[in-house]
Amino acid sequence: MKGNFNSIIQSDTPVLVDFFAEWCGPCKTQAPILVELSREMENKVKIIKIDVDKNPEIAQRFQIRGVPTLAIFKNGSSVWRQSGVVDKNSLKNIILNHQ
Repeated sequence: MKGNFNSIIQSDTPVLVDFFAEWCGPCKTQAPILVELSREMENKVKIIKIDVDKNPEIAQRFQIRGVPTLAIFKNGSSVWRQSGVVDKNSLKNIILNHQ
């Protein structure tokens, strides 16, 4: 994922990154919200998941201290970030603000 990640976040379409871990309860709560959001906003956002245990270099690079942490990247830059579960409508509004 490492090489791929850098090219994915270079998009001018917002990229929502879900930094998660398999053992994380709140991450399991966030997952179906992201699936639903992806369906509703398919052309407006790209959503990817990064397992922090399998990709420690990426997690360290972006100083991910807790999971889930959601971040939006646009043109390679982080434009928004929040830890914890975020509801679908809030995410939708945040994404639309970064179009």
